[in-house]
Amino acid sequence: LMKDNFSSVSQLYAKFRPGYPPELFTFLVSIVPGRTAAWDCGTGNGQLAGELAARFDRVYATDISENQIKNAVKKRNILYSIQPAERTSFPAQHFDLVTASQAAHWFDFDRFYRETDRTLKPGGILALIGYSHVRFHDAVDTVIDKFKSQIVGRYWDKERTYVDEEYRTIPFPYPEIELPKIVTRYEWHVENLIGYLHTWSAVRHFIDQNGSDPVERIADDLRKTWGDGSLRIATFPLFARIGKMG
Repeated sequence: LMKDNFSSVSQLYAKFRPGYPPELFTFLVSIVPGRTAAWDCGTGNGQLAGELAARFDRVYATDISENQIKNAVKKRNILYSIQPAERTSFPAQHFDLVTASQAAHWFDFDRFYRETDRTLKPGGILALIGYSHVRFHDAVDTVIDKFKSQIVGRYWDKERTYVDEEYRTIPFPYPEIELPKIVTRYEWHVENLIGYLHTWSAVRHFIDQNGSDPVERIADDLRKTWGDGSLRIATFPLFARIGKMG
């Protein structure tokens, strides 16, 4: 059963979820066999697809959420479709690059890898990319960590553990290429952080089950810890499993 945790927050997701820095795409382009076609699966709001579109002739972007795709980045060479990552209508040996950003932990791995085996060109690259929880490297982190573990802790899907473990524990059948150390950075006001917390799947599950917003419980504490209207640097360390098709 495929999970769609994000349709209900697709506009929030488009507004508050972090993107990916140019270094990631420079690296991916340096290892692909060509730049004809890329497939971004579990594309969500199309953040990654939008960046790939500047570097590949055509980008095919799929998701199971119609709502996410409605709110997705529009570019003339991105072709969106509602398809599961594990079963698509794409031709064999079609893609130079297949990506999944902050999505692979929801996939049925065996079936997904059969699909990447089928659709990647020889020498093609599969990149399963994610980012760790936001860090500010100050007292704000303590408030977030307490919220994550104590308030919404039991509302996380079991698949979320793969993200906490930076995808090290997922099965991965390809010869691997290591991702250089890359961190996404933003200047945020406290309201950006509050918006971002509202996109967490555990927060959505909490609201569905309890009818109240758990972020409200820590909003005052966050604002007090943050201080008066200042900007802080939000950092999202990237991680990935990157493999090359034989």
